[in-house]
Amino acid sequence: MKSKTVAVVDYGSGNLRSVSQAVMHAAIGSGVDVIVTSDAQAVFDADRVVLPGQGHMADCMNELASSGLKEAVLHAAAHKPLFGVCVGMQMLLERSEEGPTDGLGLMPGEVVRFQLQNRLQEDGSRFKVPQMGWNQVFHRLAGRPEHPMWSGIADGAYFYFVHSYFARPADPAHVVGETDFGGRFASAIARDNIFATQFHPEKSADQGLALYRNFLSWKP
Repeated sequence: MKSKTVAVVDYGSGNLRSVSQAVMHAAIGSGVDVIVTSDAQAVFDADRVVLPGQGHMADCMNELASSGLKEAVLHAAAHKPLFGVCVGMQMLLERSEEGPTDGLGLMPGEVVRFQLQNRLQEDGSRFKVPQMGWNQVFHRLAGRPEHPMWSGIADGAYFYFVHSYFARPADPAHVVGETDFGGRFASAIARDNIFATQFHPEKSADQGLALYRNFLSWKP
């Protein structure tokens, strides 16, 4: 019997070591094989796909196109569970102010920069951009069903962030997690078989592993 495969996409931009190790750890005992690959055919053949990303979004989009992996990622987005992480989440939208640059257009909306100049936090300190560190993610949102990827994860659990830009989906129904940093923003988005987070599950201890574990068994 063929084992199930999760492909972590290696297109030259992404925290591959940490992401792949976390997914591998989450997969222990599940019978799922985790591969890190720059081979488009391996991404086409995989049962599930993780799209990481870090750095400048325009660079990530250019690397994805030049690597020959863009079509494989678009195929995954149309046919199988896909998990976008950090810039891998931002790339799912139509455009970003960073660059500016076009995204993959898999969800309507844009990516914008935090505008928090001269704003003070509750403790009197200034907001610093990028946001770096732990922050809460709220996934029980008024008027919206809780996404199954959050199973077993407490509402308001802390996850690790490093970012200056955030997603602003055009359809509020695509927002499945929110975080407060000078105001609420979308820290997790989803549509059909696609789920993505602005934070780094691979740097978020047990709750991050739980999220990757949920992805391995998610049946959208």
